[in-house]
Order: sequence, then structure tokens, then C-alpha cells
Amino acid sequence: MITRRKIAMLVAEFLGTGILTLVILAVSKSAMGYPYFVAIGAGLAAAMAVLVLGGVSGAHLNPIVTLGMWSVRKVKTIPAIAYLAAQFLGGIAAYYLFTYMIGQTFPATTADFEAKTLVAEAVGALIFSMGWAAVVYHRLDGAKAAGVIAISLILGMMVAAAGLGGLVNPAVALGAHSWVWGTFVLGPVLGAIIGFNLYGLLFAPVKELIASVDDKPVKAKK
Repeated sequence: MITRRKIAMLVAEFLGTGILTLVILAVSKSAMGYPYFVAIGAGLAAAMAVLVLGGVSGAHLNPIVTLGMWSVRKVKTIPAIAYLAAQFLGGIAAYYLFTYMIGQTFPATTADFEAKTLVAEAVGALIFSMGWAAVVYHRLDGAKAAGVIAISLILGMMVAAAGLGGLVNPAVALGAHSWVWGTFVLGPVLGAIIGFNLYGLLFAPVKELIASVDDKPVKAKK
């Protein structure tokens, strides 16, 4: 049954992912478009989204976060699919809004598969996802959750940039016209699934490993 809360969750994911994509596009296409500045801008956008939208949808803003949480049974399949759709639509909408504002378009990436980019995106996503896993399993909220997620994203993107990656987000990759299956999609997904499961296996409180799954947004509670 479609309810106001469920609609709000999807709209939050759409808007949050769109804002994150817009920030990354704005910084990357500016005079300060260096990977480190892009990462910092993305971290600030993620922190803002967690504080503003975290109580509504959990503020995943990234397909790899949703897939990572699905892989550890923190999100059901149907809500996960809905989240993925909202995130990808948010990335696409951000591209069209950004190109409208700057008055020009840019071509899609046609790069060939690069193993080092796949590895870099996977490692960056692993770092980012372990930060996210800490928030979920230790039920951090508010500024603590925003800080951990932002720092994890900044560090993950910086590491990924070393291998000519740096997005660790397939929805942003789609919005930035950098959609390459073997690198900017597969790499982050693998890294996130490994990161969430590794954290759950070794570092999560035992009581959290047997928590039931429901269709509510996964967010921290004290």
C-alpha cells in the first residue's frame, strides 16, 4: 500500500541523490575541479543530506549503500529496488538541471575497461561502506552519523581517484555521464558488499546481527 511515508522516503532519495550529483558536477566542472575538492564537496553534501533527510529515508543517496544493506538483510528487496530507481532518477535529473544552468552539455564517457579503475573504485567503496556499516550497526544518529558518513565518503573518493576513479556511486556516475559497467558500476558494488559484510562479520555488535528486517528506513537510534 502506498502511503505518505513511503512516498516521502522515495522523494528524499531522489532529491538527496540529485543534490549530491549536482554538487559533484558543480565542483568537478569548476576551476577547482581537482579530485580532493570534489571529494570534500561530496562529503559536505552527504553530511547535509543525512542531517536533513536521514530521518525520512535513511539518506542512502547511493545504490551501493542500498545494495550493501540489502546484502546484510537490513533492507528488504522491494524497498531496495524502489530506492535504486529513485537514486538513478535523481542522478539523471541532476545532469539535465546542471547542463541547463551552465548552458552546455558534455559527452558520455566512452573509456575502455581499466582494471586499476575497477580496483580503485572497489577500494574506495570499501572504505566508504565500512563507515556506513558502522553507522548502521552501532546505531549512530544526528551529527555523529553525518560526520562518519561524510568522512568515509571523502576518504573513499580520494582513494578511488588514485586509480582514475573517484565517484564510488553508480547513480552519480550516470548523472556525470561516466557510466562504465566494468569500473564505475561493478567496482563500487563489489566494494560495498564486501565492506558491509566484512564489518558485520567482524566488528558489529552481536545483537545487531540477529535484528529483524522491516521496510522502515534504516537509521540510527539511541
